[in-house]
Amino acid sequence: MPSPSGGLPIGEIARRTGLAVSAIRYYEDEGLIAPLRNAGGHRRYDRSDIRKLSFVLIAQQLGFPLKRIRAALAALPEGRPPSKADWTRLSQEFRTDIDARIEALSALREKLDGCIGCGCLSLDRCQLYNAGDRAAANGQGPRYLMGDRPT
Repeated sequence: MPSPSGGLPIGEIARRTGLAVSAIRYYEDEGLIAPLRNAGGHRRYDRSDIRKLSFVLIAQQLGFPLKRIRAALAALPEGRPPSKADWTRLSQEFRTDIDARIEALSALREKLDGCIGCGCLSLDRCQLYNAGDRAAANGQGPRYLMGDRPT
């Protein structure tokens, strides 16, 4: 419930977001949210902090680092709750990365289905095969699964 002195207490924010109070305090320490303090020193959160914390939770689940999330939240306006247009701008920054991740995961799924799904793991055509470690010239990681072509 909202406090008569304004803002929401941390327990209400925790209930609304599903985050532990300790996680909310951690995100505050990381500069992702900035609650006000009442005369008694208790944290009071703006209702827009619910959306900010929900964004943090989802972005982390998608693998975005806190540094990137912090930078995105820093672009939101201060002194007023973010508008729909503000959130749209923020989400567009992430859309390109999310689309690229979806494309990479889809390609990986298809390659793994073909290779593991056939049951033979044929070394003469499998993209995991790397005779003489030729793919190392292109860099670290599973180069063929990452899109490099066998030479």
